[in-house]
Amino acid sequence: MEVEEIRTYPLRSAKGIPRSSARVLPWGLEGDRRWGVVGPMGELIWVGEHPRLLSVSAVETPEGGLHLSAKDMGELTVPPATGDMLPLSCSTLDRAVLAHADAHEWFTHLLGRPARLIWLDDPERRTVTEKQGGLWDGPLLLVSRSSLRRLDDWIVEVAMEHQEHPPDPLDIARFRPNVVIDGAKPFAEDAWTSLRIGEADFRVSTLCDRCVVTLWDPDTQERGKEPLRTLAKRRRWDGHTWFGIRLVPRNLGELKVGDEVRPG
Repeated sequence: MEVEEIRTYPLRSAKGIPRSSARVLPWGLEGDRRWGVVGPMGELIWVGEHPRLLSVSAVETPEGGLHLSAKDMGELTVPPATGDMLPLSCSTLDRAVLAHADAHEWFTHLLGRPARLIWLDDPERRTVTEKQGGLWDGPLLLVSRSSLRRLDDWIVEVAMEHQEHPPDPLDIARFRPNVVIDGAKPFAEDAWTSLRIGEADFRVSTLCDRCVVTLWDPDTQERGKEPLRTLAKRRRWDGHTWFGIRLVPRNLGELKVGDEVRPG
């Protein structure tokens, strides 16, 4: 088994950035989900209600800012965030730094509602839970390519049962992974409790429960029935549908595409 892809998400809910390598820090991959979009009162703006966030490309600049672009939107380079602290109503974070006002205007125009861009100046301020190890979405998300291939086969079967045209294979970007591996048996990751990737060790905190965000095509922002329809039939227990695993780092290190993956 080996690492096929590495992705980070500088801006929560925006497009992932492919990486050939990434440093592993106690709170996840370096540069992952340090920026976010919230409402005026610090409430999280959720991509399930505002799928246009999926169209945003957000790339960190060498100076520590953020370069933004999206379809039908002008590009904007946001300087490093040095504004006031904004109290947040997120369950795992109490406050973050406001970005430049131009960014607030850009996201307000994109979403058609008041919005503010924030930057998490200190990742250690995120609440760390015993179950998931911290972060808004968990420290690091791993998905298996062979599991996705099996899911695609199941989706075709379900489509045939409903007398529907078989859909194309799903883009793995729907699942917003940090690490994509290949070479494992389908859903072998369900049974893993720990693993080593390259020089980094991880414990498996939980399987990843899936929500309606996966229904949105990341390229077109159109909503469909899959994968939740099929996951509900094949991968539902404890009131949730499951795909992928969440990892908590046990040491610092670096992940690289091509690294060997060794379950503990």
